[in-house]
Amino acid sequence: MKFTWYGQSTFIIEFGGKKLLTDPALSANPLAKNLNIEDLEADYILVSHGHGDHVSDLETVAQRTGATIISNYEIVSYYGNKGFSGHPMNHGGKWKFDFGTVKYVNAVHSSVLPDGTYAGNPGGFVVWGDGGCFYFAGDTALTWDMKLIPLTCPKLDVALLPIGDNFTMGYEDAAIASDFVECENIIGCHYDSFPYIEINHGDASQLFEKKGKKLFLPKLGETIEL
Repeated sequence: MKFTWYGQSTFIIEFGGKKLLTDPALSANPLAKNLNIEDLEADYILVSHGHGDHVSDLETVAQRTGATIISNYEIVSYYGNKGFSGHPMNHGGKWKFDFGTVKYVNAVHSSVLPDGTYAGNPGGFVVWGDGGCFYFAGDTALTWDMKLIPLTCPKLDVALLPIGDNFTMGYEDAAIASDFVECENIIGCHYDSFPYIEINHGDASQLFEKKGKKLFLPKLGETIEL
């Protein structure tokens, strides 16, 4: 598995012979102004919820790549009415795609599309197949529901967790979340994009080290292979 971070919650994940793009939103992230949206390639786009810092470039990328949008029923229906292809899901359900199996899991957050349209309930994704298993949490608070993931999904190799605090859990709660989902390798996201969610990198890394876990804080455009 290869994870390339483009800021906030935007990743290109190479998995099962496909490119999975999460929450494409370079144009909504001041730190990503020097990144090229043309670099966002995708066979599938996983959308956790409807906020602008997660979907601002969704239509542009989907139009150029023809990627299939995977999200909740409301978001897929919204973009389907605009002519984009998608696969709708809802909490607790799973589906086997050509790259692997996707399970749509709970997230504690809010969700509305930039034009004010109701975007359903936010969620996260657990994805597994021959290449391993990862969890993309989307935007979420620490929630007891995370304890269900090890009971209902294969063992996680890596978890992509928000760590910026204020709008999501901070790195302290993310460290607890790593225990709940029983994962040793954590890639942080949803941090540093603007002042509300700036973090102390050293403190965050030390906290995970004390738990015997690895917190990856990638640079923009950096690829992590696990």
